[in-house]
Amino acid sequence: MKQIGVGLLGFGTVGAGVADGLQRNRKVMAQRLGVDVVLKQIADLDIATDRGVSVGQAVLTTDAMAVINDPEIQVVVELIGGTGIAKKLVLAALNAGKAVVTANKKLLAEYGEEIFGAAERNGVDIYFGASVGGGIPIIRVLREGLAGNEIQSIHGILNGTCNYILTRMENEGLPFGEVLDAAQKAGYAEVDPSLDIDGFDTAHKAIILASLAYGFHVPMEKVLVEGIRNLAGLDVQYAAEFGYRIKLLAVVKRDGDEVEVRVHPTLVPLTHMLASVSNVFNAAMVRGDLSGDTLYYGRGAGREPTASTVIGDIGDIARNLMAGKSRYRRGVGVANEGQLRMRAADDIVSRYYVRLMVHDKAGSLGVMTTILGQHGVSILAATQKAQPEEMENAGYVPVVILTHAAKGAEIDAALREICAAGVLKEEPVKLRMI
Repeated sequence: MKQIGVGLLGFGTVGAGVADGLQRNRKVMAQRLGVDVVLKQIADLDIATDRGVSVGQAVLTTDAMAVINDPEIQVVVELIGGTGIAKKLVLAALNAGKAVVTANKKLLAEYGEEIFGAAERNGVDIYFGASVGGGIPIIRVLREGLAGNEIQSIHGILNGTCNYILTRMENEGLPFGEVLDAAQKAGYAEVDPSLDIDGFDTAHKAIILASLAYGFHVPMEKVLVEGIRNLAGLDVQYAAEFGYRIKLLAVVKRDGDEVEVRVHPTLVPLTHMLASVSNVFNAAMVRGDLSGDTLYYGRGAGREPTASTVIGDIGDIARNLMAGKSRYRRGVGVANEGQLRMRAADDIVSRYYVRLMVHDKAGSLGVMTTILGQHGVSILAATQKAQPEEMENAGYVPVVILTHAAKGAEIDAALREICAAGVLKEEPVKLRMI
C-alpha cells in the first residue's frame, strides 16, 4: 500500500492529540482511505517534555525546516499558532510543494490572501477545518455540504471561554471577574484572556467563515468587534427577565452587495436554538437559500475534538494525493472579489437593548423617549426596574428599553444626545439583539 508521510510542526496539546490519533487509528485510516498515512516527524522547540504519547525519539526534532524539506513528507501540519514563525513555516511548506493542514485562525484571518496565494501558485492543498469550531465540521459544511446554496447568514457561538463565563454569570449570578478567575483556574481561559474576552478570537473565526461564504477578503480592521469584558451581571439578569440570554455572537450576513461581519454580546431569545448552547460548547447556525437553517454543535476546542478535525483534513489530502490532484488550494477570497463590500458599522441595522441609570424625577423618561423618536429609534418596550441594593437613595433608577430595528448611527446619535441632556448618572449600556 502506498504511504503518505506527515510532518507535524508543534507538539502541544492539539499536536499530541494528532500524533496519538494518527498512530492509534493508522490501520483504520488505511482501510478507509486506501493509503497508509504515516507520521514521519514532529518538530518542536521542546522535545523532552512527556506529552503522554509514545512516538519514538527518532521522530522528534527541533528543526522545523528539516521536516518541511524531508522528501518522504508530503503533508505538513502546522499547530504552532500565531503569525510569526508559523507564517514563515507555512509559506515555506507551500513553496516546497507540500500540502498544508493548519488550525491557525489568526494566521488565516490576517494573512489569508498571502497564504492562499502561495497554495494557488504552487498547486498544493491547504486545509483548515480546525481553525473554526474545533471538532465542529463548519468549514467542511461551507466548502462542500452547502456549496449549492447562497449563504444568507451565519450566527455562531465560537469561543468556549466566553460561553463558559456567560453561562455561569447567568446560572449562578456571579460577576464577570469572579467567573473569569474560575475559568483561568480551570484551564478554560488563558493567563492573558484578552484575545478571548475582547472578542478578537471570535472575530478571526468570523472572518474565515465570511470569506468562505462570500468569496472575498475581509479586512480585520473593518470588522465590528465588542467583547464581554465590561458586561454587568445586572444586564444578564434583566435580559433573562425579558426572555433572553446573552451570548457572544459572530454574525455574518449578506444583504445585496454588502456583507456584515461583526462580533458582540447579543441578546438571544430563550426559544432560539443557540440559546441552549452552554458552557464551553460552540455552535454555528447557517441559513442557506435552499437548505434553510442548519445547526452545527460540539466542542469548539480541546485535544481530541480539534485533533479529530485535523486528522480528517489529513485524510482528505491523502485521497487527493492518491488521485493526483488538489481540491482546495484557492481557499477563500477569490469568487466575489470586487463584487461585494463590507457594510459600515453605522449602517448595520439591529434591535437594541439599552439600560440607562436615570435621574428619578418627573419628565426624565419623557426626555429620553422623545430624543430616541427624533432619531428614528422606535421603542418596543420600556420598563423601570427596582433600584439595585447598592444604589439605594442614590436618586437614580435603572430604565431598560428594547427597540425596534435601527441603524447603528441612529441609536448612537440618540444616546449621545441623551447623555448630554443631563438625566443620566453614567454611560448607557447598549447591547444588540438577534
